[in-house]
Amino acid sequence: MENHAQLKKNIGFFVSTSLVVGTVIGSGIFMKPGVVLSSTGDSTLALLAWLIGGIITLASGLTIAEVSVKIPRTGGLFAYLEEVYGKLWGFLCGWVQTLVYGPALMGALGLYFGVLAANFFGFSESRSTLIGIIAVVFLGIINLLGTQYGGFIQALSTVAKLIPVILIAVFGIAQGEVTIFNMDSGAAGTINMGAAILATLWAYDGWMNVGFIAGEMKNPAKTLPRAIIGGILIVMIAYLSINIAMLHVLPASEIVKLGPNAANEAATILFGGLGGKLIAIGILISIFGCLNGKILTFPRIPFAMAESGLFPGAKSLSQVHPKFKTPVNATVFQLALTVLFMLTGNADRLSNIAIFTVFLFYGLAFYAVFLLRKKDNGNYQGYKVPFYPITPIIAIIGAVYIVGSTLISSPVDSLFSIGIVLIGVPVYMIIKKNNDKLNSVKLEA
Repeated sequence: MENHAQLKKNIGFFVSTSLVVGTVIGSGIFMKPGVVLSSTGDSTLALLAWLIGGIITLASGLTIAEVSVKIPRTGGLFAYLEEVYGKLWGFLCGWVQTLVYGPALMGALGLYFGVLAANFFGFSESRSTLIGIIAVVFLGIINLLGTQYGGFIQALSTVAKLIPVILIAVFGIAQGEVTIFNMDSGAAGTINMGAAILATLWAYDGWMNVGFIAGEMKNPAKTLPRAIIGGILIVMIAYLSINIAMLHVLPASEIVKLGPNAANEAATILFGGLGGKLIAIGILISIFGCLNGKILTFPRIPFAMAESGLFPGAKSLSQVHPKFKTPVNATVFQLALTVLFMLTGNADRLSNIAIFTVFLFYGLAFYAVFLLRKKDNGNYQGYKVPFYPITPIIAIIGAVYIVGSTLISSPVDSLFSIGIVLIGVPVYMIIKKNNDKLNSVKLEA
């Protein structure tokens, strides 16, 4: 708690909302329209999936906003679960974020970047994985040299990522001539709304990261819920607009066929060859910046756990580089896992694993609002989730639906993630036992 007291409380509403928008808008809106259309088989159902994904995210944000106000600690999801459910659940959350969620998420971003970069420069598709790995390693080195370099890339990419979103949305809706609704995607197979909504939630994911800096906000009780809600609403409008625009420019079947390159093609139709290339560069910068943000932040999870002695190899993972003042071993550890994921899975599969894993813990965080309400006995007078208990119930149902549908559609990947969670239980017990012994020896000395 002493470390939290030393943090400067200088972050306001605008910066907080920008962080939500900046961390959410990355690769998903450019990579997932084809996946959503393929899963739904129809443009209207695809737009419905994006809307449902947004509603689940908004209900989640409204619910977590109350939890975050009652637990205004830096640390986000990890801090909420530890406070409400105890240290074991906090550990399991950090354990899974370190071993599965973070590496799978960064791996997917790296692979998406590789596919688009290979297409942009005219390289063969077989080189896309290598390009993605080079991007991950390059950004890892940059962030190891000092957070100021990673921060510069983040600031530049946040501005750049909004340019293609706004231009494609505005000009696509204004100039497109293709019929938007009830258009067949041309994809064979049965309708799978679960897979479609899961794909949209990859695009919406990242909004909870603003909770990592709650301890540095001027007035977290007011700023945090407003930033989460305002940021999610902005993202929802942007996502629906760009999907409508792309469907207005390209037939649904063409979007499915083009896959990750659909946004590039839409930009080329709208703005010509040169304009399309400039938009493609903007998209690449967007994904590059999103990947940079994850590489900058995710190693801090095992580093923080190691500093508390709550991770295997804590002594090594808690080391800070003497010159660059960065968590060198924790970063290298995360990068190694990321490259391993990239070599063993495709981008869409990794993104599904990441979302499934984090929603296992999101559900617990949503339910926490009921436990906190019971605890304060109606005496709490701050922000309260609107339409209680309907809103948190929607968030919980959404989490259960995503976990359940993924278990059915991708049982192997789902069981892999659950297996990592279960392995964490005995690991925690062993670490706790060793720490208790060490503390006992110190007391006796």
